[in-house]
Amino acid sequence: MKTMAYTLDKLPLETLIGPVARATEILVRLDERVARSPVRDGFVERQHFVDAASALWLEGELVHLEDLVLHDAHMDIRTPTHELTRAHAVLRTRRRIFAQKPDWALSRDGFLALTGRGGAMPAAGQKSRDAEGAGASSFEADDRDDAEANRLAEEFAEIDAVLARSSKILSGADVRVKAARPDDRPEPQNGLIYDLDWNEEERLAEWQVVLAGTRDLPVVLRAAILLEAWSDIEVLQHAAWLGPLFVASLLRQEGLAAHHLACIHLGAKNIPRERRRARNRGDRLLALLDAIHDAAVAGLKEHDRLVLAKSQMERRLRERRASSKLPDLVELVLSRPLVSTGMIQERLKVTKQGALNLIGELGLREMTGRGRFRAWGVI
Repeated sequence: MKTMAYTLDKLPLETLIGPVARATEILVRLDERVARSPVRDGFVERQHFVDAASALWLEGELVHLEDLVLHDAHMDIRTPTHELTRAHAVLRTRRRIFAQKPDWALSRDGFLALTGRGGAMPAAGQKSRDAEGAGASSFEADDRDDAEANRLAEEFAEIDAVLARSSKILSGADVRVKAARPDDRPEPQNGLIYDLDWNEEERLAEWQVVLAGTRDLPVVLRAAILLEAWSDIEVLQHAAWLGPLFVASLLRQEGLAAHHLACIHLGAKNIPRERRRARNRGDRLLALLDAIHDAAVAGLKEHDRLVLAKSQMERRLRERRASSKLPDLVELVLSRPLVSTGMIQERLKVTKQGALNLIGELGLREMTGRGRFRAWGVI
């Protein structure tokens, strides 16, 4: 059980300031390029997918980008694995953070929503059912039957509400956090899944103290410290990937990455585990600064590649009819790492053969090498 508080003293600033300046420069350059980019929306969406897959890679789980894209489009070619559903949770969280105001994720409402600390809403009609149970002995047999029927209707209504809420979440809609319980205590956790001695509220509060105590430091250095503190404190048992998303939100809030959400998981993927888990805190901070730098470098390369691909595909749009579906296909291809015929059919409202014809006209590259369940993209 963790008892030692995270401290901010004895930071090796003389060795950190150089990497901080280097990472800040490349991060700002990427954001300025994205702000004026013709492929901004596609770039941001692609970054969401890549970072979600990288988040699971850092936890030792392999999630294929192809499976994640198809799962997000509700077109799975096989039964989704647990790792795939977790990667999709990261993807949906990134989208949710980016859709909100820059300061939302680190606000009180953002913390409650993203960490699940909003509590659970009491079951509909719970008080009335308790009252009925207390006085059940005074009812006649037919009245008890009516009460049982009412309870059953209420249970079905609760199930319908849960299904509707789940459908909204899967479709990407913004769903309001459930209201907190009157006693403001979290729901009891399953001891088979959670360590009951693991006080996530205290650990989260400790991390927020670090967040407040680093306000006067350079933003990128502050980001590295918060990443290291999240890993050292081990805030959440089953959502370690949420810390880098909070830090990416901080970079966006402070204006260094105002037009995109930094892919910190992708940058950390390129850093050897020995450096990320080094014994010395200074070495760990240097590794995290390099991760932020590498994420920005990878973003620049991806952005330039998308701009080039867009210009090449737009050449095929010349002298096309105004009703042509090719421009819509270009936008779809740029916004996804790969596309399938089913995705094209659903988005462009064309037949399967029409989708294949559009793919041939645009000259897309087949990415899977399979004869069935094929997918295409730009390289």
